[in-house]
Amino acid sequence: MKTFPLYSAAQTRDLDALCIADEKISGYSLMQRAGQAAFNAIIKCWPDIKSMTVVCGIGNNGGDGYVIAQLAIEHEIYVNLIQLGDLSNQSGDASLARQALEKISTNMEPFNHQQFDSDLIVDAIFGTGLTREVGDDWAKAITAINRSNCPIVAIDIPSGLHADTGSILGCAVNADTTVTFIGRKQGLYTGEGKQLCGEILFEDLNVSHHVTQKIDPASYCIDALSGPLLEKRLANSHKKDFGHVLLVGGAPGMRGAIQLAAHAALRSGAGLVTVATHPDHAAYFNIAIPEIMVLGIDNQNDLHSLMDRADTIVIGPGLGQTQWSKELFSRAVSGDHPLVVDADALNILATQKLKRDNWILTPHPGEASRLLGTSPSEIQSDRYGMAKKIQNNYGGVCVLKGSGTIIHDNDKTMVCPFGNPGMATAGMGDVLAGVLGSVIGQSRSYKLPLGEVAAFAVSLHSLAGDRASIAGGEKGLMASDLIPYLRLLINECA
Repeated sequence: MKTFPLYSAAQTRDLDALCIADEKISGYSLMQRAGQAAFNAIIKCWPDIKSMTVVCGIGNNGGDGYVIAQLAIEHEIYVNLIQLGDLSNQSGDASLARQALEKISTNMEPFNHQQFDSDLIVDAIFGTGLTREVGDDWAKAITAINRSNCPIVAIDIPSGLHADTGSILGCAVNADTTVTFIGRKQGLYTGEGKQLCGEILFEDLNVSHHVTQKIDPASYCIDALSGPLLEKRLANSHKKDFGHVLLVGGAPGMRGAIQLAAHAALRSGAGLVTVATHPDHAAYFNIAIPEIMVLGIDNQNDLHSLMDRADTIVIGPGLGQTQWSKELFSRAVSGDHPLVVDADALNILATQKLKRDNWILTPHPGEASRLLGTSPSEIQSDRYGMAKKIQNNYGGVCVLKGSGTIIHDNDKTMVCPFGNPGMATAGMGDVLAGVLGSVIGQSRSYKLPLGEVAAFAVSLHSLAGDRASIAGGEKGLMASDLIPYLRLLINECA
């Protein structure tokens, strides 16, 4: 997959220090670069602004704000600068930037619960170092910013957002645009970060690549759908070249889930798809999709011959948690096939604590909480950390679904920036499970790491959701709407 690096807050501070040492510049000079880059981005996005409110803290993020305010004044933009915090505690580069601003303007006032009314608000309150919950006047100022009716630009990170986890520290600025510098912060790309950042604009501040290469990234963000599965197929191809996927699930009353997964597996390129489901509906399961092979399964013994013919197994969509469900789960995990474990299969797994290397677990926050014996809110408070913990406990690859899906194997963490709120509907996870099974089957000959396979499948699924939302809007988007776009996307580069 094509990716770009993401860094933790501590790593970005190290990058700043390395840049200062490598280029033999001062921290204040680097701050001036950041302020100039942010100002340039603001003018490019809003070329006609006449007024600007800049809300500054007392740290280096506030220092960036002072530089922006100075540049705006020099460009004859009216600036109202709101100061938070005790300036007697300010020192270093931020103090230098404030002193430079005060030479050309004294229009600086403390926050006094006022409403903000200008063409644009610049949030320069907190940077990446924030780890405590926001309270008192800081929280009131953030609330006032969010209640304004003007565009909001966050400098480096929306104030109140945790730079490492993407969780909110009490309250946070809801920005329209975030201009971030030198190294992209991993918290911007998952959890609340996706909502609060708006459009993310990255400015490298002309820092040389050999500086950033000195620090191994904390994680990676997927940049584009790429890989050998997008190559054109050979003229003499056979259906068995592209994998035989066995999907297990569909308890009584839950046929739709396994049918969605099977349809998605076919449309994303699988050569053969077999469904092992409950006998109650097996006879008419494939009326709508005759290309799917379907067998009614009474018990785990009936799975034996099907597993012998399959290249990969997907278990969980519509599986339920009955005795029938648990028997099929036990049989499926007893073999050595690559597995996709989804939905109720994850809930069964949570009671058994198995571990293996060749499976992909696909929990949403609720299922993840059961796997770890915690709460969904705890999962969401540190999605990167929880994905790593699930993988450490259960092995294989963890795909922690949600806004900014996390893919973590033993060696690498990736986050998917694609997808949209319209995908928060029933059946989306079933479609993803089918895509994962299909991609595993197709990638056998390439011997790709399972984490790379999972990242490709997650990206394909999320981009299909984006295409579907563009075509008809986010509201009312159904899981089945993604299926035609799976086929289009996987053929676009062929």
